[in-house]
Amino acid sequence: MALPESLTAERAPDDGLLDDLAAVTPVTTDPDLLATYVHDEADMCEVGSPLVLVRPRSTAEVAAIVKIAAARRIPIVPQGARTGLAGAANASDGAIIMSLTAMNRIVEIDPVNRIAIVQPGVVNAALARAVNEAGLFYPPDPGSWESSTIGGNVSTNAGGMCCVKYGVTSAYVLALEVVLADGEVLRCGHRTAKGVAGYDLVHLFTGSEGTLGIITEITVSLRPAAEPGLTLAAVFPTVAAAGVAVTSIVSTGTAPSLLELIDRTHLAAIEAYRPMGLATTASALLLAAADSGPRAADDIARLAALCEAAGAEVFTASDADEAAALLGARRAAHPAMENLAESRFPGRGGLIIDDVAVPISRLAEMIEGVERIGATAGVAVGMIGHAGDGNLHPIIVVDRLDPSSVNAGRRVFDEILALGLALGGTVTGEHGVGLLKRDWLATELGPVGLRVHRAIKQALDPANIMNPGKVVDLAG
Repeated sequence: MALPESLTAERAPDDGLLDDLAAVTPVTTDPDLLATYVHDEADMCEVGSPLVLVRPRSTAEVAAIVKIAAARRIPIVPQGARTGLAGAANASDGAIIMSLTAMNRIVEIDPVNRIAIVQPGVVNAALARAVNEAGLFYPPDPGSWESSTIGGNVSTNAGGMCCVKYGVTSAYVLALEVVLADGEVLRCGHRTAKGVAGYDLVHLFTGSEGTLGIITEITVSLRPAAEPGLTLAAVFPTVAAAGVAVTSIVSTGTAPSLLELIDRTHLAAIEAYRPMGLATTASALLLAAADSGPRAADDIARLAALCEAAGAEVFTASDADEAAALLGARRAAHPAMENLAESRFPGRGGLIIDDVAVPISRLAEMIEGVERIGATAGVAVGMIGHAGDGNLHPIIVVDRLDPSSVNAGRRVFDEILALGLALGGTVTGEHGVGLLKRDWLATELGPVGLRVHRAIKQALDPANIMNPGKVVDLAG
């Protein structure tokens, strides 16, 4: 990703900003270090030139920084681990980058009430392991769970492979502590199993991508831990046949805990990136799992039968290690595609990552449509996704230094989103809006929905300093 030339220039505010910030928290203006914080994992989204990086260690420090910025009307871009895929963490010109990774404490795990209270910099996998030791389970598991933070997961309302049964992050967020645009600290939500007092502010901030406030503490609900379940891999002659199998599985009422689609492009890329004997000649692979318990064996047998009826050859994992290896392959999809793009276009390979969700009944149509769009444009498009809830991730491979390649990739991107909306879907199932989908969000919302979004933004951030330009823009 090309970085702004101004990152190499001196940017020393002369109004005492740096001194005021340094009195609160560690700061840096070193261009080389700043360059590592200016964007997330979204390829080819615009990147601005920030003024300074701050790394607060407490809610009090976050509030003090926001008050300093608000007094000068300086934008703030909050960041977690920067694993997002929509440009939501990309720097804005003249902004303060606020990395929250130093706020990484698990404050409390309460086994009786089945909740955990964490700071935003806690890594997803770290929380999952900590609560597992207490006999509990935190279901949200984005592909980047070994590095992504809970704060980032909440800010983007991240999904994951267990969503088909357990839902996205918002289903587990009970309470939040949020620093507002004026530096005041809001606490909303509850730690009880039920609570409907007042407007649902928790879910307003969840998924807001740092545009309404900065999340500094999160209370999440937990489930009882389960024993490892059973996993199968179904090899299909076509991607569309895999889509038919998914529709059959859902329509029969079977409830897998995981149902993931991997197409031939991804299978080959994953095998090249991390060899493990995957069936690279298959057109598609469907990974399915059933939770442990008395019905697990029956459920996995039912899943296998439905896949076979759709034309698949089915293999059941023999043990937990083999099942973990299959899930590991799925989690390697993104770096594997980055590796593929680089091998095709050395030094200039790029990915445009789409994220579209459609009703399950239209999944096969969506899959066939994506294949048709890519073939017609002559653009390489791989497909992977959480098929069980209709959420697909078409990955478009381009030569970032060839304008014709980039333009063709962007046209394919737009056609895929247009198809998703035409089929009754949404332009983002879990990655969020950020910069990548801002214009498409306006299309999906319509003029009334966009007006309401802007009214909320105006009410909570009238100076437009909170991650400006992402999701909706007051100047838009």
